[in-house]
Amino acid sequence: MGFRGMRHCERRILAFFISVLTLVDITSFVIAREDTQPNILLILADDVGSEVPQCYGGESYATPRIDQLAQEGMRFEHAYAMAVCHPTRICLLSGQYPFRMGNPKWGSYPESAEANTIAQVLKNAGYATAVAGKWQIGMLGEDLSQPNRLGFDEYCLFGWHEGPRYYQPLIWQNGKNREDVKEKYGPDVYCDFLIDFIQRHREKPFFAYYPMALCHAVTNDLDKPVPVGPNGRYQTFGEMVEAMDERVGRMVDAVDQAGLRDNTLVVFLTDNGSPAKNIDGVRNGELIYTPVSSIRNGTVIPGGKAQLTDAGTRVPMIVRWPGKIPADSKCDDLIDVSDFLPTLAEVAGGELPSGITLDGRSFANRLEGEGSGPREWVFAEHKENAFVKDRRWKLFSDGRLYDVQEDSNEQSPLKIGDVPHADSRAASQLNEAIHELFAAGLPRRDSQLQE
Repeated sequence: MGFRGMRHCERRILAFFISVLTLVDITSFVIAREDTQPNILLILADDVGSEVPQCYGGESYATPRIDQLAQEGMRFEHAYAMAVCHPTRICLLSGQYPFRMGNPKWGSYPESAEANTIAQVLKNAGYATAVAGKWQIGMLGEDLSQPNRLGFDEYCLFGWHEGPRYYQPLIWQNGKNREDVKEKYGPDVYCDFLIDFIQRHREKPFFAYYPMALCHAVTNDLDKPVPVGPNGRYQTFGEMVEAMDERVGRMVDAVDQAGLRDNTLVVFLTDNGSPAKNIDGVRNGELIYTPVSSIRNGTVIPGGKAQLTDAGTRVPMIVRWPGKIPADSKCDDLIDVSDFLPTLAEVAGGELPSGITLDGRSFANRLEGEGSGPREWVFAEHKENAFVKDRRWKLFSDGRLYDVQEDSNEQSPLKIGDVPHADSRAASQLNEAIHELFAAGLPRRDSQLQE
């Protein structure tokens, strides 16, 4: 072999070893990423109480895809949100209770808090981030960069009472009005956008946030009723539940079909209880309202949205992470909506925002069945009132105390002194908690509370 041949052979051998080392590095990166940075799909359904899914005892609607998600993951029995949608979204994104942020006015998000959102935390940890569906926290037509400032690389959203969300929807996508969706069903547009995002980011960890339009009624405060569907009316609540379930299935299927099933944390929860009424149609220019009630384990439950009852604040929550979370399992830990920022930050290896007080507590260890639950009580607020609650006792900021195991409809208020001795410590902890929240800025309504 001549000199040139030897040099050529050496170059080929060197190239081979470089390719092997490169493959090892890439493989190591993939393995490290699988261990430390799962993809995250966070689905937040709208106006769906825990009495709706069949896996929670619901009997009024078929929810096969949500039930399948529960069979493949973990069902949480004591998850709580705020009583209505805007405060829940504020709390979810910030990890802080709304009062701590000055109770932002409806349809807004504090500019001073924009750098501290859950999306910013994950973006800083190396995630691609996207949101599609219901924004609620701003008039997007007046501020098209707001989602980006809150940490989302891409978005496809309807804003806050700017136009229709279902039929002939008004949708803003990455700074522009979508003019190609007039004949499309809004929830399909949001799904299509996120599925495309997932497919484009299979090689990088992603955070896909899907605050669904379903199952909220159509907007009722525009100059005239929004367009009806192809059958000449709006969807009933039951029809929207079916549509919600189908689109949850579409999103989960997109993850699985992209080959990302084992390295994706899927979360399903809702923003508050079911509505008391739904808007089913229009007659002579007037909206038609229909009461909403559902059956759970043989009991009729009216929609509890906007009430600080379990029907208004206790929500379904399901988490799937194959290989990490035991299939068909359930968890009795107390969870409230502020907990998602610190939990997802820990799962992703991200850093928590500095210089602020977080109300959320990470339950990341519980996803693998380790340790104990991080909370002794959950919190929710609405308008002039609030509560702290454990699994049995519920103390309102106006002093009302209920034994919700014995008095689930909260008909017979007690005083802390009336609590049996065996449970006095739990009641005292709630009393201490509400006073700590008062000290942090929660409006006081404590004429009956013990100091």
